[in-house]
Amino acid sequence: MSKKYRILVINPGSTSTKIGIFENRQPLFVEKIEHDAEDLKVFPHIADQYQYRMELVLKILEQKNIPLESLDLVVGRGGLLRPVAGGTYIINEIMRQDLLKGIRGEHASNLAALIAYEIGKKMSIPAYIVDPVSVDEMEDVARISGWVELERTSMVHALNSRAVARKVAEEELGKKYEEVNFVVAHLGSGTSVSAHKQGRMIDVNNATCEGPFSPERAGGLPAEALARLCFSGKFTEKQVLDAMFKYGGVYSYLGTKDMRKVEEMAEGGDEKARLILDAMAYQIAKEIGKMATVLMGQVDRIILTGGIAYSQAIVNRVKQRVEFIAPLSVVPGEEELSALAWGGLRVLTQEESPKKYYEDEE
Repeated sequence: MSKKYRILVINPGSTSTKIGIFENRQPLFVEKIEHDAEDLKVFPHIADQYQYRMELVLKILEQKNIPLESLDLVVGRGGLLRPVAGGTYIINEIMRQDLLKGIRGEHASNLAALIAYEIGKKMSIPAYIVDPVSVDEMEDVARISGWVELERTSMVHALNSRAVARKVAEEELGKKYEEVNFVVAHLGSGTSVSAHKQGRMIDVNNATCEGPFSPERAGGLPAEALARLCFSGKFTEKQVLDAMFKYGGVYSYLGTKDMRKVEEMAEGGDEKARLILDAMAYQIAKEIGKMATVLMGQVDRIILTGGIAYSQAIVNRVKQRVEFIAPLSVVPGEEELSALAWGGLRVLTQEESPKKYYEDEE
C-alpha cells in the first residue's frame, strides 16, 4: 500500500480511555488515559462525560505532537446502539442522539462515537465506529426463546471477536474470514461465545444475561427459581439486576473478581475455588459445544480470546472438553484498537463500504 493513512482510534472504558494513532495497520503510539473516580462522579450520566474525555484525548495528541490536521480518519468503539449488522458505520446525528439518550443502556463505550463525531466534525474528516456490541446477525431460528413475550437478542463482544477471527483465518488458515466457520469465545468480565459462519455471527449468547458465568456476571440462571426469587420480596429490582450483572458469577461465590487470585486459591488447596474454576471452564466448554451444533459440526477453529484467555488453568480445562470438535487457537487479550484502525482502513482503501445507521428514520 503506497499511501499512508493516519487514523485516530478511541476506546473508552469505565475508568480509562485508550487511544492510539495508526499509520495504516501500524501503531505509532498507544496511550491509556486513567480517570479519577472522583472526577467522573460529577457527571449525572455516562454520556455527559464525553466533553471531559475529549479534552483529555486532545491534550494527549498535543503532547505527542500529533496535529489534528494530519489525521485522515477518526474511529471510535461502537456502543449500545440499535441492532445492526457487522461492519464499519458512519457516525451520523441519529447515532449520536441514540447514544446521548442511552436507548439501550448507559455504557462507557457509548462515549467513543460521541468523541469521534466531534473531532471529525471539527476537522472535516470522516468519523466511524466498527462492529459495535449491538451487532446482531442472528438467524431467525436463533431468536426464538420459547416464550412469545421474550425474543433472544444479540449483545456481544463483536469488535474483538471478529478481529481475532479475521486474524486466525488469515494467519493460521491462509483464508478470508468470509470463507471459514469459527466458534469464538471472548472471556472477560462478561463472556460471549459466538458462531461465525462465513463472515456472519449467526448466533451468540447475550453476554449480559445468557451463557457461562464470568468474574462478575451470573450468566444464564434457572428461570423458575429466578422468577420466584424476583417476587419473593427479598430483593428489589435493582438488587437483582446488580446481582446478575455486577456482583454475580465468581464474585458471588468467592468475593473476588480477580481470576489470578482464584487460581492462587485453587492451587493453594481451596476446594471451593477449584470447583468454581472447574465450573466456569465447564460452562464455557458447554456453550462452545452448543455453537458447534449451530454450525452443524462444520467448525474450522475454536478460538479463545479476551483477558481470561491468558489463564492457562482455564484454557487447559476448556481444551480438554472441546478439542474433539476442532483445533483450538488461543489469542489472549484484545485486539480492539487494531480492529478499529483496520476497520477504518478497509473503508479508506475501498476494500469495504461504510454502512449507514438508520439514516432514513426520523
